[in-house]
Amino acid sequence: MGCVSSKQFNRTSGYEDPNILAKETTLTLTYSSLLAVSVNEVEALRELYRKISHSIFKDGLIHKEEFQLALFRNSNKKNLFADRIFDLFDLKRNGVIDFGEFVRSLNIFHPDTPEAEKITFAFRLYDLRGTGSIEREELKEMVLALLNESDLLLSDDTVEQIVDQTFKQADINGDGKIDQDEWKALASKNPALLKNMTLPYLKDITLAFPSFVLISGVNDDEL
Repeated sequence: MGCVSSKQFNRTSGYEDPNILAKETTLTLTYSSLLAVSVNEVEALRELYRKISHSIFKDGLIHKEEFQLALFRNSNKKNLFADRIFDLFDLKRNGVIDFGEFVRSLNIFHPDTPEAEKITFAFRLYDLRGTGSIEREELKEMVLALLNESDLLLSDDTVEQIVDQTFKQADINGDGKIDQDEWKALASKNPALLKNMTLPYLKDITLAFPSFVLISGVNDDEL
């Protein structure tokens, strides 16, 4: 019988060798991407992952409540934007995020990840029903969610104007929805749409990484 080292027993749920994760060239995901993170960055992300995955349930897996705590400092705050990000990170669709899913998904926010990948991810973020196109109501729901997360209060008329102007610019063929090609054209003309799709600190992340921030920060002593 082969011997098993004690180090193997200490590995948390969802363990994957950082060398393998960093050297992957093709991911068998719903989208194809090259991992932009290095081996050292993966190791740093492991510590970040450990903090988030032990903030509430302490089982080595990231639950939605822990994900929301890291994003909003509130595990009970309901937000469509947070739900969509969690759902896209949860590649196995089992209600939790393991370390492999965390690294592969967070990779999309790396500064070195091609813009085309970011555009595709953003499209999937807004395509709430998963139909392959963004309908007016879906866009409105996401706009409201982002405004709510930012604590910005706009009148219903203003929100409607934002949605109307976006569709007027994006819906080139006038069929009442935005397809992937139209979304790419829109994102190319409006870089602000991808503003939240890059986390600069992932470029030089070390074991002294800052707090996890997609929208809002969470302090180390809160995890």
